Amino acid sequence: MSLTNCNVRFSQQADRVVYVTGALLKQLKLTGKKRILLKLGREKATAVLRPLRRDGKYIYLSAGIRNLMGVPKAGSVYIQSANNEVQIGPLIGVLTDSSVRTASMPFGSRTPFIRQLLAVGGKKAYFFAFTPRDIDWQSEQVNGWFLNPKGGWIRKKVPLPDVVYNRLPSRRAELTSSITGLRERFVRKNIPFFNWSFFNKSDVYDLLQGDPDGEKHLPESVSGPTPEKIKEMIEKHQFVYFKPTAGSLGAGIYRLTYHPKRGYFARYRRNGRNVLLRFPSFRSLMRMLQARHGSSLSRYVIQQGIRLVEIDGCPIDFRFHMHKNGNNEWVPVGIGAKKAGRGSVTTHIKNGGSLMTPEQALSRTFGERAGEVLENAKKVAVNLSEAIERNYPHTLGELGLDIGIDKNGGVWMFEANAKPGRSIFKHPALKSQGRASMEYILEHCLYLARFRRREA
Repeated sequence: MSLTNCNVRFSQQADRVVYVTGALLKQLKLTGKKRILLKLGREKATAVLRPLRRDGKYIYLSAGIRNLMGVPKAGSVYIQSANNEVQIGPLIGVLTDSSVRTASMPFGSRTPFIRQLLAVGGKKAYFFAFTPRDIDWQSEQVNGWFLNPKGGWIRKKVPLPDVVYNRLPSRRAELTSSITGLRERFVRKNIPFFNWSFFNKSDVYDLLQGDPDGEKHLPESVSGPTPEKIKEMIEKHQFVYFKPTAGSLGAGIYRLTYHPKRGYFARYRRNGRNVLLRFPSFRSLMRMLQARHGSSLSRYVIQQGIRLVEIDGCPIDFRFHMHKNGNNEWVPVGIGAKKAGRGSVTTHIKNGGSLMTPEQALSRTFGERAGEVLENAKKVAVNLSEAIERNYPHTLGELGLDIGIDKNGGVWMFEANAKPGRSIFKHPALKSQGRASMEYILEHCLYLARFRRREA
């Protein structure tokens, strides 16, 4: 297998002819060959191979080949060969959607992220975005959204891709039979599809039960607890978090506290404000929860509270944005420290939390030990990611881990997100990590598409 970068250009010939410069012929070990099988995504075509006198690594595709295969554009991509097979690309599809669309914002509020990702990936591969409606399974084509040289959107029909990066934004849509069937069709066609679906809060705990590398970093947690179990957990741990299994951004979360002499306390967020209520008995606390949520309480998780490190009396936790790299290894690419707002249940920025770098946060809490504590947390985050992947039945390439560090430096994982948000990258000091995150997405797509050197 020979792999390199090349510059794709087009010629006007109607015949199925491919012209390749001498340097590229030599690197691909095609010198003297007369015909090749050219591949793009799931499309294949036989073409006559002719040498081209020109310096550099160029491949010229005739109009006959370009139109037959749906080659979307000229430019720099990878090319690899084995025997007489030559593959260009890879062709990488980002699956997403939005209920609110315009011509300039085809993916709604996610459009800026998709545009940035395609701008990064498009320098080395054929990177495009698509929605479930854009797939024609009959012809095995996708009407994809590409960026033109000026950053605008153009539509191109291309073959089914080499790999799919799933960024569908709706938990509810992912549970529908149509989306389930879509994912399974890609898998049946042996097209890698990574980041299968959102996790519920209980999913990761169930996955890591009995895993020695993962379980020791999890607070005690019970899904769908009975009132008796809730009472037992509060009194055992003094405080717990009570949260919906499919929640996000801190919505619906309670911090429940027990003081033997003062009773029970519930802290939560209502109408954009932090609320603290005291209850003389456990029964009165449960009455409030049942009145607010009714039967949906069965879809809650109760979790042991951990005494986290604090700044100015406010607890801090950390978002570790993890990626698979081009060698299929987990790497902590972005780390944001989130300080809770005064009186807030969570550290979410929208709930009054503030963002800082991990170095800033840990130097204020651990002093000279800050570097050592951070390095240990990174190792634990890698071990946790490996443990989740080991026990998860589908392909993963990205995780967002919500990590807590206690006052002794112990590392705890509260949640794992299969499609993590990117709010930490808004911090000025973390913008470069945000760019690196996109590079890692590209690198892992290259790995999954098998565009990699044998020694890698």
